[in-house]
Amino acid sequence: MQGEPGDLVSERPRPVVASAATAPGYIGRRIAARRTELGLTRAEVAARAGTAAGYLHYLEETATAMPGWSVLIRLADALETTVAALQGGEAGLPPGLGRAAEHAELIELDLQECRTRLSTHGIGRLAAHTTEGLIVLPVNYSVIDGAVAFRTAPGAAPAATVGDQVAFEVDQVDEALSQGWSVLVRGRARAVTDPVVVRRLDALAYSRPWVGEHGRDLWVRIDEEGITGRRIAVR
Repeated sequence: MQGEPGDLVSERPRPVVASAATAPGYIGRRIAARRTELGLTRAEVAARAGTAAGYLHYLEETATAMPGWSVLIRLADALETTVAALQGGEAGLPPGLGRAAEHAELIELDLQECRTRLSTHGIGRLAAHTTEGLIVLPVNYSVIDGAVAFRTAPGAAPAATVGDQVAFEVDQVDEALSQGWSVLVRGRARAVTDPVVVRRLDALAYSRPWVGEHGRDLWVRIDEEGITGRRIAVR
């Protein structure tokens, strides 16, 4: 079964050569992730795409779902993205390959907006000076009790930043609209050693480390000393 009863014949899927990026289930997860990123409900996206909310539910929740080409095109338009992005064709590319928009301007974010965007959690970049020079490392992070915190292994490179001044940056890029934002936190990294606090961080963390939990039982918190942010807007 590739769709719900009553689906248009033109919406039936065409043969697709599956890969790690386009295998069944991956498209549904990307649709759900993009929908959540835009803050849209299934009903809203379905209405935009001219399909049934139940079918969208099927795509997002069924590992074997593989929508037809016409459905993908409409969903990409509804989600303000591209078919290639939904298929995972852009997953291995760095963000920002889209062309700059005309009449763009750089706007400073106020403190509250910086904190709001930072608290969406996810992956950020940790920058610090080490004995081997300047490093920038991606880490899974959470904002707990207003502070950036992440888990790492005691001997790993992020752990070497404990006690040092660091910078931590998160950003988001909208390729379709050539817009984006970034937030930068400056502060000192410190290891969390209080067992009570560690248990609280474990309980409230947004995500486990993508690279696996084994051996990554050291929590590092950044004691904020400054936070700034900017976004690119198109007039």
